[in-house]
Amino acid sequence: MPSASPPLARSSAVAACALLLAGAAAGCSTTQEKAERQQARARHILEARAERQKQKHHSKQDDKKGGEKG
Repeated sequence: MPSASPPLARSSAVAACALLLAGAAAGCSTTQEKAERQQARARHILEARAERQKQKHHSKQDDKKGGEKG
């Protein structure tokens, strides 16, 4: 008479693997989202820096133009 245990054990093993895969997939998406947020923040910082340098450059040019006229 066959035992009911092997199919139950197999089903349990399959369920455990599925849960592990689901957890890994969830972890990957969280890591990807974190990376995207970091990239967006870095992009924002670089854009702000470039804007400050641009304004600084323009103010230096305005000072030079004003000095030549005066």
